[in-house]
Amino acid sequence: MSTKVIALANQKGGVGKTTTAVSLSACLAKRKQNVLLIDLDPQANATSGVGIDKEEGASIYSALLGEADVRTLIKPTETKRLHLIPSELDLAGCEVAIARMDNYLHCLKNALQPIVDQNEYDYILFDCPPSIGILFMNALYAADSIIIPMQAEYLALEGLSVILSLIDQVRDAGNPKLRIEGIVMTMCDLRTNLAQQVVDEVQNHFGDVIYETLIPRSVRLSEAPSYGQPIIQYAPISKGSMAYMKLAKEFLKRQQSAPSA
Repeated sequence: MSTKVIALANQKGGVGKTTTAVSLSACLAKRKQNVLLIDLDPQANATSGVGIDKEEGASIYSALLGEADVRTLIKPTETKRLHLIPSELDLAGCEVAIARMDNYLHCLKNALQPIVDQNEYDYILFDCPPSIGILFMNALYAADSIIIPMQAEYLALEGLSVILSLIDQVRDAGNPKLRIEGIVMTMCDLRTNLAQQVVDEVQNHFGDVIYETLIPRSVRLSEAPSYGQPIIQYAPISKGSMAYMKLAKEFLKRQQSAPSA
């Protein structure tokens, strides 16, 4: 199987995007997949979430500018088969530098091409910034597909229409293969009518695109990043951990049934 490049993206913050990026990556690695997680968010929460310290000059910044081989930036994590290209605050400044370059929306795709061509990983996952900018757009131009984490609340539905429109624009403008891998409903408290209504509405609109696995609200999921561990290490038998393991299983099942590119 060739390397699949997947962006986890939602321009709205606080929807469980980074938690999903870290947890899904770790759960896929647990299921014997070789995974590279790339932290594209200058806040570097995915970096600290897998126990890697922020370090000046360690991000993908230099590779985006064509000044470094992306392979030199990859770090192992404590989770076997899960590697990381970390982020740091300086990544926020790279948008200005990239904007001056020719073909600036393809910097990430070009930087990763040697790894993709060699099939060094089963999956490359991007934790995208929670705002639409040059890094966010680079991720969409480099990705085969996109996973949209979405909170079970009505305001999230408005944000979803924005990102769907953006995907259409990217398809038209230079990445025609980009598709929606799936929508993950996060922070679900199905004891409330509102959460159930939102889940039902998204299922009515998008059908099979939405994952059956719903990620619950969980204290353990909230705590795990402060300990620098993915949920499957921090609290392996918690509700959150079991939900993400179930999501990874569902994700891989979809991959097996997906038509090859």
